[in-house]
Amino acid sequence: MLFEDIKDNFPILDQQINGEKIVYLDNAATTQKPKNVINSLINYYSKNNSNIHRGVHTLSQKATEDYEESRKTIANFIGASSSKEIIFVRGATEAINLIANSYVKPLLKKDDEIIISQMEHHANIVPWQMICEERKAKLKIIPINKNGELKLKKFNEIINKKTKFISINHVSNSLGTINPIKEIIKTAHQNKIKIMIDGAQAIQHLEINMNEIDADFYCFSGHKMYAPTGIGILYGKKEILEQMGPYQGGGDMIKSVTFEKTIYNDIPNRFEAGTPNIAGAIALGKAIEYLNEIGINNIAKHERHLLNYATSKLNKINKIKIIGKAKEKAAVISFVIDGIHPHDIGTIMDSHGIAIRTGHHCTQPIMDFYNIPATARASFAIYNTTKDIDKLIEAIKKCIEVFK
Repeated sequence: MLFEDIKDNFPILDQQINGEKIVYLDNAATTQKPKNVINSLINYYSKNNSNIHRGVHTLSQKATEDYEESRKTIANFIGASSSKEIIFVRGATEAINLIANSYVKPLLKKDDEIIISQMEHHANIVPWQMICEERKAKLKIIPINKNGELKLKKFNEIINKKTKFISINHVSNSLGTINPIKEIIKTAHQNKIKIMIDGAQAIQHLEINMNEIDADFYCFSGHKMYAPTGIGILYGKKEILEQMGPYQGGGDMIKSVTFEKTIYNDIPNRFEAGTPNIAGAIALGKAIEYLNEIGINNIAKHERHLLNYATSKLNKINKIKIIGKAKEKAAVISFVIDGIHPHDIGTIMDSHGIAIRTGHHCTQPIMDFYNIPATARASFAIYNTTKDIDKLIEAIKKCIEVFK
């Protein structure tokens, strides 16, 4: 499949915004959906809509079969040892909160410590702050350098006997930095500490295998990898999940209920209380099938080319400063323009039919580190081309002219 032809598989990209053919460069916020994912949703609600598990009728059995088949597809995609290690959640945010409350909080005592990094999304900061406040524990931060890379020497200095858990992103959503998670996980395990990796910005760009990286927990959101919103994945090692209590109570997470005692279900159902997003889960499996058809390594090569091309073009514009210059980056570029607020940049881009993201990107500590209120961010996906970047560069130059 030629990457130039991929746009044809995404109906939303066949439209005009403000009289211009849309150029969608806000993929770190959410990706657009290919036809097979859209058709999966239509097919489910047109032909197979039913609640899963326990139903003896045909629709329920078909919905259950498709739901569980998607779980297997996801397990294979990330190299999990078993589909029982795959838990459907609403997204990475819910996955982090689940682990914070069901696994970490019961272990946490006064003055214990949790380690995160300075480049985390708010979703990987606030849940840890909440349980630390409740348990009177402490949150320790791995700092970054001016290029937006973790200071691993500092990480080795702050890890100690009081450290009870570590949670780090795989790829920064606002800087694009790819963190050396294998090294970080190895260090955690050498110190007998469990670790979670937030893969929301990595799973759609990089080949990831749980058996190879040895993460205890890994999470991601479907909508950032061409699937619908409201569906995501928590991976956890089977032996750890089996020791954990449930996050929420309700249907499907129980084996039996009496007023005297409730017996919880086996994993993964123990963590899937209530009616799940069945259509979303099935569609996530279809999104992964689509990625497999193209090949994740082919995607990584294509996006690396786009990143290098865009970086080169932006560096030639005098007033632009790129925020985040790590040696290892995913397809994300954040930048500022002297004398122009990022929101004004975004508004002018939109007038040219170009969608970028402006703001702090739910990473206010990063903005504080660079002493800026916000950035403009262009993020690339499989359907983007160098022509899209050329249009972005042309629009940026016009933006600078407006504010001369």
